[in-house]
Formats: sequence, structure tokens, C-alpha cells
Amino acid sequence: MTGPLFKLFLFTILIPLLGFASPDWSQNFEVNTPRENLYELPEEDFKKVVMIGRRHALIYPVNVSALRIPYGPLSDFFESSPNDPVRKLLYELAKVVSPFKSIDEMFIWLGLNSYPESVQTENPNELPILTSEEKSLPMGATILEDENGKGLTFGCATCHSANLFGVKILGLTNRFPRANEFFRKGASLAPYVNTFLFKSMLQTTEGERLMLVKAKENLKYVGAKKPVSIGLDTSLAQVALSLAKREQDEYATRTKKSHKYPRENKLETMVSDSKPAVWWNVKYKNRWLSDGSIVSGNPVHTNFLWNEIGRGTDLKILEKWLLDNTRTIEALTAAVFSSRPPRYENFFGVDAINIEKAKRGQVHFVKSCQKCHGTYVKGWDFENAESLSKVELLQNTKVIYHKQTPVKDVGTDPGRYLGMKEFATDLNNLKISKTIGTIVIPQKGYVPPPLDGIWSRWPYFHNNAVPNLCALLTPGNKRPKEYWAGPANNKETDFDQKCVGYPIGEKTPEAWKKNDEFFFDTTKEGLSNSGHDEKILMKDGEEIYTMSEKLELIEFLKTL
Repeated sequence: MTGPLFKLFLFTILIPLLGFASPDWSQNFEVNTPRENLYELPEEDFKKVVMIGRRHALIYPVNVSALRIPYGPLSDFFESSPNDPVRKLLYELAKVVSPFKSIDEMFIWLGLNSYPESVQTENPNELPILTSEEKSLPMGATILEDENGKGLTFGCATCHSANLFGVKILGLTNRFPRANEFFRKGASLAPYVNTFLFKSMLQTTEGERLMLVKAKENLKYVGAKKPVSIGLDTSLAQVALSLAKREQDEYATRTKKSHKYPRENKLETMVSDSKPAVWWNVKYKNRWLSDGSIVSGNPVHTNFLWNEIGRGTDLKILEKWLLDNTRTIEALTAAVFSSRPPRYENFFGVDAINIEKAKRGQVHFVKSCQKCHGTYVKGWDFENAESLSKVELLQNTKVIYHKQTPVKDVGTDPGRYLGMKEFATDLNNLKISKTIGTIVIPQKGYVPPPLDGIWSRWPYFHNNAVPNLCALLTPGNKRPKEYWAGPANNKETDFDQKCVGYPIGEKTPEAWKKNDEFFFDTTKEGLSNSGHDEKILMKDGEEIYTMSEKLELIEFLKTL
């Protein structure tokens, strides 16, 4: 046995033998230093476990996940001739599929990223070695196999991987995820699918028909919702509305009555959308989500729990899986905490940053940003700085963040944090929440995140309301009220190096304007671009910084 399979075999034997430290997941724990090596493993073992964890991020490990699409029939359908009468009929029956001419088009619509064809040195989070069969699907797409056959589902990398000018970054926010929309469309379509007709027309196996039967049944307990704008995620609402379709007992039991007569929840109409978070910030924190409302517990546990509530999974089955697969969870957790941000100079060259200008920006940062977002000690801060290379001068040699993760209300759109109030009690009452030690306490405001890799995280704010850093450093009433979003394919046209983020106005690529879906309107509910003004960028109603000083601050932010 050689190659990737041997490594996987070795690691599955190795992991149970390793001595993992037990992290403190309690709400009172103080983070004194960034927990990059969370389980305090020896360096060589740490690297191996992280690669196993990254594999779990790319290929979803929760094999009890309830929603699976029979993959064979789906693949055969797309590979059949466009003129095939069966395919034409199915196009009419299934409007969710009809826009796509191939399965690859469907994956692109979902926002999934293909695997890179070679090693990418700009990538700070090396990808594991996978088989050619595993890489035949995009990052996050996963085939789970059971007695009924092969089923397609989606994992962590669906929302937590991104294409950054051709480099596939695991742990970076996917700018255009559509996983929630996929579930919503599936839920609306499922009642009209006759599984026997499905089997007859596509000549599937009885197991594949039964897989579809299970998917139809589980979709009854999914309360999916369309995001208010592309690039935002509606998982908050999906969890709340899915719980509303279950009983209010400790396992949120699924009953015919509960899904037929779901409880009312404000998130049916209230907008609480936000974008998926970057992974490399978690090493500094002791509470999770953009609003810091998860005050206790492992964030990976929370991710699995929310995923599976939103897929209609039986929570007794999920709880057993969590208890039986602690090493899988620990490996994925190790991978998330080990993540690092992409470096600006690796994409644009070391000379793309003016160090003297960045040093002046550091002064502004200390004055206005450091208190909330942390301290960043640079290579140039040391006495022997003259002996360092320019690359060394630019590095963060130390990051000092809060010992206990703060939550601040600086006037940004409240929809996201208000949304947590609508189902926090339901989450805390679950037996599985008590088993994994997760506690939810709704907050007022949001976590001021560490700013590592801030240059790569545009657009800004939890709701994507600010297109670039120039706009962010402008008072809310002067920020652009609308802009066009687009992919990060071309460094020259798709990114504003001066302002760091989306090019706006006349600089907007014309191709982006051809699809109304990519038009962002901050006047819509949940998309307000206000906040982050008084005592930060303004004093007594007047701006603190000139445009020249803002550009100095942006130059410093490029180095983080």
C-alpha cells in the first residue's frame, strides 16, 4: 500500500495513539496566547493531525447526515444527451436543475471551488493529498455511501474555502455560497417528486429510490430561507426555522404534527443574514460566531450541530456520532485552529507595500483600532530591524488579542445579533447541547475580530455592506449605498489595491453588471452599512483622518 491511501491508513492508526491535551472550552477561560496548536501536540504529530483535519474539512465526515442526493442518477442525468426525451421532461419537472447543462455548472452555481492542479505556494494552509476520485468533485462536495448507494452532500469547505486570484484558500470565506439556497429549492421541489417515477425514468436501483424517499422525509424538517443578497448565509434562520418544525423536547423530536404545524418564528421574515467567518481568527477567541453568542464549547461541535439541524437529522443519532468520533472532531478542530491568513506580499510582491507609509498607518491604528482589534507587533518594531529583509519587516511577530473575547455595539446593522434571540432557548434546552457543552447567550453587538489577513476578507462587516477599506474608513452616511460584487479572478481588474477590496464606480468590471444578482443595495433590510463611526473614525461629528492618513492606515492593514 503506497501513496495517499497508505498515509490515510497510517494516520487512522496514529491518531488514537496520540495524547491530546484537553482544551478549556468554558466561557470563563482566558486566552493568554493564540491557540494555534490547540492540543499541544509535538510538531511532527501536529502537522499530521492538521492534514487529517483538513481532509475532513474537504470531505464531510458526518456519515449520519440525513440529506443525501442519489449521486448516480444525478450524474447519469447530466451525462445524457440534451435531446433525450427523459431529460427534457425532467427539466420541466425540476426547475431547480433546469438552468444547468452539466453537473459542473451546478457546482459552479453552488459556489464550490475546484481543487488546484498543482501545489500553490501562496496558500498558507497546505491541502492534503487526495485521490483523483476524491478530487473529481469540488472542495466540500462529498459522497457518503451506505446500503442504499452513493449520496451527494456538502461539507465545511463549501462555505469556508475561496478562490483568491486562482489560489484556493481553505479557511477563507466563500464569497458566493449557495448551500442554503440549494436546500431551500430542494425543500420546495421534493413534495412533487414521485420516487417510483424517478426510479422508472432514470432506471435507478431500489436503494437509490429509498435514498430519495429518506431525503424527501428529512426535507420536511428543513426550514430553509433565501438570502437577501448573494454572498450571505442564512444558516441562522435555517436552524431556527428547522427547530420550529420539531417538538420542543430535549432531542427536538421530529413528528408529523411538528412539521405540519411549525411554531411561529420571527426569522421567517426578519433578516439575520451574515457571511461565513474565516477560520484563522478562532485561535484568539473563547466565544464563537460573529456576535459571540456561543460562549462555551468547541465551535466545530456547534458547526456540526447547526449543519445537521438544518438538514433534518435525528439528534439522537447525531449525538451518538459525536460521542463515537471524538478523534475526527479533534482533528478537524486542530485544522481550524491552525489556519493562517494569506499574505498580501505573496500575491502582489513585497514591493507592493510602502513600509514607511505603513509605519505611519500603524500610528493611526494604535490610536483608533488597537483597543478593539488587538496589537500587532511588526518586524520593524525591533531594535535590529535594519538587519531584517523587507519580507521579515512586514511580518506580524506577535499578535495580542483580548484574553476574553469582547462584544461591541458600534452601530452596525443589528439584524444578525437580534436573530440569535429567536432560538437561543431552543438550542440551550437540547440534550445534545448539554452533552457537548455548548451554551448560547444572545449578545448586543458583534465581536471586533482580529485583523490577520484583513486585506483578503472583502467585502466588509458581517453583512458585506462595505465594499472596500476606503469605504469602511469613511463615515457611514458617506459610504456607497450600492456596489457590484464579483469573483476574485484577476488581480488587476477584480481588486482595488489602493482601497483594498472591490473596485467601485467607474472601476467596476462591466462583466459584473450583467447579472443583477451581484448588485448589492445597502438600503435593504439587514444590509445597512452604518456604524463604526463616532469615537473610531469621528470625533464630535467630524472625521479624525484625512484621505492621505486613511491610505496610510490601509497600507498598515495590508501587512496584517
